[in-house]
Amino acid sequence: MGRRYHYHVYVVELSGDVLYEARFRKANPDYVSGKPCVYVGMTGLNPDLRFDKHKAGIQANRFVQEYGLRLLPQLYAMYNPMPYNGARDMEVELAIGLRESGYGVWQA
Repeated sequence: MGRRYHYHVYVVELSGDVLYEARFRKANPDYVSGKPCVYVGMTGLNPDLRFDKHKAGIQANRFVQEYGLRLLPQLYAMYNPMPYNGARDMEVELAIGLRESGYGVWQA
């Protein structure tokens, strides 16, 4: 497996307060009330470390920094680790799949 497979997709649960953000609502016209709101990302770091960096404001997504609650490994752990191109594609596919399931999704 070697060094090249060290990329990860990850999903962060966001507080429902993110729904007060017009940009988030606009990105999720088919959001099903009561479903989780999440951020989907990819990283070359361990997802726990990446989440900590978001929360600390280091290369942070504003929604994760302000509304991030916890990682949801049950939604992504089975895919990791993977090569860069796989993670890049999986980030998009995972976001689309969750949005189609009614989740509120932000994917940068």
